[in-house]
Amino acid sequence: MSVIDSTTTSTTATGTNTTATAPLAQERFTISEVAALTGLSAHTLRWYERIGLMPHVDRTHTGQRRFTRRDLDWLAFVGKLRLTGMAVADMVRYAELVREGSHTHDQRRAILEGTRDDVVARIAELQDALAVLDRKIDHYGTICGGTPS
Repeated sequence: MSVIDSTTTSTTATGTNTTATAPLAQERFTISEVAALTGLSAHTLRWYERIGLMPHVDRTHTGQRRFTRRDLDWLAFVGKLRLTGMAVADMVRYAELVREGSHTHDQRRAILEGTRDDVVARIAELQDALAVLDRKIDHYGTICGGTPS
């Protein structure tokens, strides 16, 4: 199973969860439809393609991009990578490895493990920051005559 296939849910810009296996009315999508579905701008979608973050996007005989459900799944995965704080260069490298084939599984896993380690460290930092905020909120609750939270 590829990373693209393993991505099953995404969140649109409106906060709506979508499922990759959810039935969609069509098989091909224009750039404006993809922008509406993903919350990404058409400019960003074109940039992703230009830098190699998007796999090849099919085009009509007039040159209009036609995205597939698989492209939508990939964009959902890229969105998750963006949320982790992964550098664009690392995302592009990961995309290149996916295109190179299954012999790159170890390299892809290493990239994802490094990103996971970074996310775990950031979560720990945020939990520490949250604890500080909670102590301050409790402090102000006490001195303002309220009750600690």
